[in-house]
Amino acid sequence: MTAGAAGTRRLFPHYLAGEDEDLDLQRSRSLILSRLLEDGDGADLVWLAAALPESEIAEWFGRHGGRQLSTRSREFWRVVLGREPGPVHPEARVLWPL
Repeated sequence: MTAGAAGTRRLFPHYLAGEDEDLDLQRSRSLILSRLLEDGDGADLVWLAAALPESEIAEWFGRHGGRQLSTRSREFWRVVLGREPGPVHPEARVLWPL
């Protein structure tokens, strides 16, 4: 994870401290976006907004948000980004009922 997101590391506990290159925003964009949009706090989202333009975040949401975010997060980001999430897998409603 890049230096500006040191606090964000708590959302990726399964990565060892020396594996920061695995959490590079360019290489792991979808993983980082899904985790921050689902569980990130205000500081995480400020970092994300500084690292990526809103249009890129909205584009990811439009392609992957339906599959990678909970129902609650999808609805929140649909309103914030003004865009519909990507297709929702039928089983997602069972896995993410809220």
